[in-house]
Amino acid sequence: MLVPAIVAVLLTLVGLRDLWQPLHSIQRNYPIIGHIRWFAELVRPELRQYLIEADEEAAPFSRAQRSLVYQRAKGLAGEHPFGTLLDVYRRGYEFIGHSTCPVPAADPETFRIKIGGEQCSKPYSASVFNISAMSFGSLSANAIRALNKGAKLGNFSHDTGEGSISPYHREHGGDIVWEVASGYFGCRDAEGRFDPDKFRIQAAAEQVRMIEIKLSQGAKPGHGGILPAAKVTQEIAETRGVPMGQDCISPPRHSAFSTPLELMAFITQLRTLSGGKPVGFKLCIGHPWEFMAIVKAMLASGVYPDFIVVDGAEGGTGAAPVEFSDHIGVPMREGLLFVHNVLTGAGIRDRIRLGAAGRIVSAFDIASVLAIGADWANAARGFMFALGCVQSLSCNTNRCPTGVATQDAVRQRAIDVPDKAERVRLFHANTLRALSDMLAAAGIAHPSDVGPHHLVRRVSATEVKQFSQLHTFLEPGVLLDGRCEDGFYNRNWELARAEAF
Repeated sequence: MLVPAIVAVLLTLVGLRDLWQPLHSIQRNYPIIGHIRWFAELVRPELRQYLIEADEEAAPFSRAQRSLVYQRAKGLAGEHPFGTLLDVYRRGYEFIGHSTCPVPAADPETFRIKIGGEQCSKPYSASVFNISAMSFGSLSANAIRALNKGAKLGNFSHDTGEGSISPYHREHGGDIVWEVASGYFGCRDAEGRFDPDKFRIQAAAEQVRMIEIKLSQGAKPGHGGILPAAKVTQEIAETRGVPMGQDCISPPRHSAFSTPLELMAFITQLRTLSGGKPVGFKLCIGHPWEFMAIVKAMLASGVYPDFIVVDGAEGGTGAAPVEFSDHIGVPMREGLLFVHNVLTGAGIRDRIRLGAAGRIVSAFDIASVLAIGADWANAARGFMFALGCVQSLSCNTNRCPTGVATQDAVRQRAIDVPDKAERVRLFHANTLRALSDMLAAAGIAHPSDVGPHHLVRRVSATEVKQFSQLHTFLEPGVLLDGRCEDGFYNRNWELARAEAF
């Protein structure tokens, strides 16, 4: 009798509290049972993901996409029984045309490109599929270890993100693309300005293969960031070169340059300080005339970046304001096509390599960006899935259930580095194997041969069009000699000035 009595007393106290508390109207009108609503909200994401969500419903990645990564990361067979589950007659469905005379599948080890132009003395042979920018601080130490070891095992690159090069990036010696952002973490002075001497020391490491200047991030373009003082651990402070006990500020814009011409001078400076390694920049396209201004600065100065990575507004982050992630920035495909066209129209596309990042997980995703101008693709969340991420949408809480996006030492113990590094390697290898098989069926021997005429999109219930029919592709040099007939490109080219963004 004692237990029911205790339960009755506790429920009575909860009910009385509910009746008198001023914050929640439902609990005032429905004491005790009103708590069911809060419990349902608490478990809603899990119930939706595991019981209700359709296989192709993206939020932001579908169950089918996640399952594909898990299978390839574990080396499991990827056969599809009983035919496709996709509605091939829905608007937006995409496919690649196959050839009547397929070619033998190429060795994915040959799917590499040279990055580094005439002004670069240490070019890099990069895979066509690499790990996109994710910082130590956003990801756990074990996640960084596993990603970098997987990159080492699979011979592809690992972008550091703007949080600089941590000790965990260095442990296994995988190729690094060092991202230098507006906070200049790892190469800053006491006032947060760029420090050439610190940069030179870091960039001299053999493991650092390329330098990437971050102009903007797809998930929150034009927005800086703050890592609260409470989250600045001793490790993060040492890695980023910031003091303990203070907020770690990432400004929304660079202090080392303020015009396109100054950006070109900064590229030259970093290339010199790094000993001739490839230097480029990453951005999410915003105002079109601003990117065109950068291209005009290239032409005026004679300085060309070795590469450009186009990030899409669909890109991910641990946390971003809703309006920024939902309504600011150009989606990756439109941004990539625009950059490809401007470089082509300015007659300099052959000088600069293009990478693309934004919701890429499959071989078809890679082919679709290659078809509209990319030379290679980067993925962030795809490799997080390979580590075991379950898309719990708790990246900003420090309570990631799989230990990927947390600094909690107990939670990150869930990541067994050797096992997860092998899964990272397998995901990369099996994705490129799938790409090789798919391209072979289309009669294509190498990713560099993929063109917009190879891919097709359904535009209505009764019509499909090749990408070459859907999109505008400028001819080389038309922006320079006045032959461009596209009003959008002409108007924005006229607005662009090398002297100002």
